[in-house]
Amino acid sequence: MANEDGKAVGKAKETRPSEGAVRSKPGEIDRFLGAAKQLAPLATGQAGRLVFALDATISRQPTWDLACSLQGRMFEVADRTGGLAVQLVYFRGLAECRASGWIGEPRRLTGLMNGIACQGGQTQIGRVLTHIRDEERRVPIRAFVYVGDAMEEEVDRLCALAGELGLRGVRGFVFQEGFDPAASAAFAEIARLTGGAHARFDANAPNSLLELLRGAAAYASGGREALLRLAGNSPAAQGLLTAMEGRRS
Repeated sequence: MANEDGKAVGKAKETRPSEGAVRSKPGEIDRFLGAAKQLAPLATGQAGRLVFALDATISRQPTWDLACSLQGRMFEVADRTGGLAVQLVYFRGLAECRASGWIGEPRRLTGLMNGIACQGGQTQIGRVLTHIRDEERRVPIRAFVYVGDAMEEEVDRLCALAGELGLRGVRGFVFQEGFDPAASAAFAEIARLTGGAHARFDANAPNSLLELLRGAAAYASGGREALLRLAGNSPAAQGLLTAMEGRRS
């Protein structure tokens, strides 16, 4: 189970990295844990909390780098509506899933993300959703973002966890790269059950992901009204709002 000190999410068995994995540099995990501990103390005040979860398996390195370069813009849009506290959650390899502390400024989140290399492995979305559920019992969380391109798990279990989050008012913004049909079906259902939104983006068009992240950050920091204001100048934000309103009709 993850906590603010950056410890592993859930139970992980000992595994050996696959031959094609990009191995972490020596001491990388120790640096992550050390950085996460330094980032944990955060007086969020009225800042909205957003869990920023990413698939960090090997195929995701280009998108990880893209998300790293764009994440600061989430804080910018949230500054207008009370600020934003972000918790980074990622999984990679065969059994690694970790969470940082709550981070209140983009420079610190960028530094943390830059120290992480993607590794081969299967998806661990269930562990991400379980962590969000458990973390929300400790602190209020308005929304989470999940960025990925695949789903290799038991979909009914993911739906059960998503339903719990929806009942607790945690909205899921699930952003998909590509057109994998199993991922599309699962991601759309997770979004539906949480009362959030599922959208695709093109990693070759950075603004497509940027606008989606800005929309999620607006909602996390200021709720529906903040997303509504952003939607006036952002078709992507309008799409998220339309999807969320459709869940309620």
